[in-house]
Amino acid sequence: MSTPGFFQRSELTQVLWAFRREFIVAGIFSMVINVLMLSPTLYMLQVYDRVMASQSELTLVAMSLITLFLFGVMAFAEWMRSRVLVRSGVRLDGLLGTRVFNASFEAHLSPSGVSPTRAFGDLIQIRQFLTGSGILAFFDTPWAPVYLAVLFFLHPMLGFLALFFAAIQGLLVWFGHRQTVAPAEVASKASSEAGTYLHSKLRNAEALESMGMVHNLYPHWAQRHAKAQALQGKALALTHRITAWSKFIRYTQQSLALGAGALLVIDGQLSPGGMIAANVLMTRALGPIDMLVGTWRGFISARAAFERLEALLNAHPERDPALSRVAPQGALTLRNVVATATGRASPILKGVSTAVEAGTVTVVLGPSGSGKSTMARCMVGVWPDLSGEVLLDGLPINGWDRTELGPYLGYLPQDIELFEGSIAENIARFGEVAPDKVIAAARSAGLHEMILRFPKGYDTPIGEAGNLLSGGQRQRIGLARAIYGDPVLVVLDEPNANLDDVGEAALVRTVQELKAKGRTVFLITHRPGILAVADRLLILQDGKVQADGPRDAVLAALRNAQQAAAQANTPAAAPAGVQPTPA
Repeated sequence: MSTPGFFQRSELTQVLWAFRREFIVAGIFSMVINVLMLSPTLYMLQVYDRVMASQSELTLVAMSLITLFLFGVMAFAEWMRSRVLVRSGVRLDGLLGTRVFNASFEAHLSPSGVSPTRAFGDLIQIRQFLTGSGILAFFDTPWAPVYLAVLFFLHPMLGFLALFFAAIQGLLVWFGHRQTVAPAEVASKASSEAGTYLHSKLRNAEALESMGMVHNLYPHWAQRHAKAQALQGKALALTHRITAWSKFIRYTQQSLALGAGALLVIDGQLSPGGMIAANVLMTRALGPIDMLVGTWRGFISARAAFERLEALLNAHPERDPALSRVAPQGALTLRNVVATATGRASPILKGVSTAVEAGTVTVVLGPSGSGKSTMARCMVGVWPDLSGEVLLDGLPINGWDRTELGPYLGYLPQDIELFEGSIAENIARFGEVAPDKVIAAARSAGLHEMILRFPKGYDTPIGEAGNLLSGGQRQRIGLARAIYGDPVLVVLDEPNANLDDVGEAALVRTVQELKAKGRTVFLITHRPGILAVADRLLILQDGKVQADGPRDAVLAALRNAQQAAAQANTPAAAPAGVQPTPA
């Protein structure tokens, strides 16, 4: 079944369009509810105008039983409508949960990206609006003309009075929309920034507390928090003013409706029962509009959440699940790679190009700030602001489905991130724990004997972010995770930064084993001892490739350059970690 073009504009609207049947069913129940809402009015008309005049108890009992039955039907319709909407919310979360999870983590790779918490908060906000009182106002509003028609039937003056107040309420909704959208969005953004700032500092609470920096950081957070509070207060004050005006209009409408009905009764144009019924009908007719005023802020927030979530899913589309590639061999090519970052005037990497055959060990050297870690992220396809090409076996690495590609890649970042769970779960990348593979990876990283000394061995919990381990232990577990499953491409960023001599010897053995298996290894380091296992050297300087080629040839070229510089009495320092003679 083809859908209208409007619903094809984004993935999110397509998902919502899939719930059209549920909303139609909810609309049908709303029709039943709103039609049966006339029951109290008709009951009052009959009681005041027929029962009171005839003094018939039988008529009163019959009318009461009929009205009670209609109330039961109305309650059943309310329950069924609520059940349909709640189930729709659960289904919406099931359809979008995985997509939002994956897209938010992809976006979070960027320094200015969306946090997963914010993305799921947006999804929850949309779901709550679509299944809460806000959507009920939209279901009930189309039935206001029915009540207006009944009012006109009772007396035209009552109908015109209801139209007058409906117009005032509609203008109030329009005014509220014009006045509250911008302040609410600004306040929400400021509150999010204050929360993000605090969350980022809590991750380094140990350093902040030990060096007495908490007191110094408080004014920076307090400034952001005060700004957010002021903006939220301004937005709330405006919303409360509009709500106060709405209440004034509603109370005025109720009193004037009763007064107009009384005037018609005095003139003999309306019965007392019609007067009371008209007051109830007018309140019911204007109720959905009044509800729109009350839920307008929720609608604005849900709309902003929808736009953010829509932009997130559009920016990070789902890869074709049917796309399957041949297992890569590990040949990696970088062609004119330029990596930029928000807030930097110049790129971090400036046209980096290199080509490495499968089964090659490449050591990347260079001073701090030369772009080595950025290059590592580009190699594994997690740097967002990139131009040029990163090819794995001749195919763009970003064209792979990450779930399919993940087992073929091993990555040890400079800042090792472990996660709450056991040692085995962290090594197995929180997938299905294969004991033989976990032990093989731990043995290769020289970690097996150390793990066996823990109280529960491989089942030992490591705490949040691995805070129960030392820096060297975290690094070696991160190394075991990187080589788990025998990946074909392994990128290690400063893998020996926290290792002692025993740990570095284990690292050398690990790289030698990977080389013997024909795996492609990129190793970023400042220590010269690891150069002995290198096939190639790549030296970065200020984001550019200064030297690239076989290890001995690069070292010889550097030695010749230093000798020439010495003869010319010109200092020529070797890059960090490089000795003038082969290692």
